[in-house]
Amino acid sequence: MTIRTRVGQSFDIHRFVEGPSDRVLVLGGVPFPDERPLAGHSDADVIAHAVADALLGAAALGDIGMHFPDTDPQWEGAHSLMLLEHVASMVRGAGFEIGNVDCSVVCERPKIAPHREAMQKLLSDAAGAPVTVKGRRAEGLGAIGREEGIACWAVAIIGRT
Repeated sequence: MTIRTRVGQSFDIHRFVEGPSDRVLVLGGVPFPDERPLAGHSDADVIAHAVADALLGAAALGDIGMHFPDTDPQWEGAHSLMLLEHVASMVRGAGFEIGNVDCSVVCERPKIAPHREAMQKLLSDAAGAPVTVKGRRAEGLGAIGREEGIACWAVAIIGRT
């Protein structure tokens, strides 16, 4: 029996930048200019990174660090939605269709709900398939609860075309 449906899961986390920075917080492609930015080689969009990694895992195409290493200057400051578009193209090129991706973002701030629809639209457009986003708080527990960073979990489903 051949299984045609595959599932991938992913986790991404970035710490906040310490002190002044010219970076802007980006989550799900949405900029938050009045919030503390995340540290990272690209724009550090934890949601887009988790989506891309879940898709890569489902298609057995490695991981985001393998394709966009933080040691490669060409990816410095890269827009993560562009990376996600590239990953979606790779997944389709490997003979898969993307079913959907579901994400859980864990942060104390900013509030995700007021921006959920915009994030879902941008991520879905980049992936070429439905991407849903849910916001969760850590209720003051651990590094995320202490507002040291933001984390995201994602699950993707793909199928053979």
